[in-house]
Amino acid sequence: MTLSDLKIDKGWTLFLDRDGVINLHYPNDYVKSWDEFYFLEGALDALTALGKIFRRIIVVTNQQGVGRGLMSSEDLELIHDEMLKEVRKHGGRINAIYAATDLKESDVKQMRKPEIGMAKRAKKDFTEIDFSKSIMVGDSVSDMEFGRNAGMITVFVGDVNKVAEGQQSLIDIYTESISTFAALLAPGA
Repeated sequence: MTLSDLKIDKGWTLFLDRDGVINLHYPNDYVKSWDEFYFLEGALDALTALGKIFRRIIVVTNQQGVGRGLMSSEDLELIHDEMLKEVRKHGGRINAIYAATDLKESDVKQMRKPEIGMAKRAKKDFTEIDFSKSIMVGDSVSDMEFGRNAGMITVFVGDVNKVAEGQQSLIDIYTESISTFAALLAPGA
């Protein structure tokens, strides 16, 4: 499968993971304040280009740091508010952000990826979303499982060698970054 096979139009929805796709991911840690948030190279330009292609752009992010007490819900909200401001300043858009903040063992609402609670909330808020016309872009196997569980096309960004051989079937398309993904969809953008 290639992106050109999909015939993407304004009826499609783009779901994005945050850490490792839009901003720098800290292995075994969390972005706990705006001072620790760094957009990945080309991410802002990519979001601008992708906003011209997709009807909706939705961020779905596991943020267990709140549940662990490493940051507050208010800290997370501030990070997201500042991120949205920067995206808008650069001509891009994100229509909604859903964050799963509970610890894995206390996630009774099944919000944490790979569960699809955040996708269901997005569908409730944007009833026109069709998961068969949606793409999930992420940098982890749980992102790919989330996309697959919801019936979306999955795009893995980053080092493909980090994906175990038995899990590669979860991935429809590989790309190096959100910038490369945007360039494949909108050459010259």
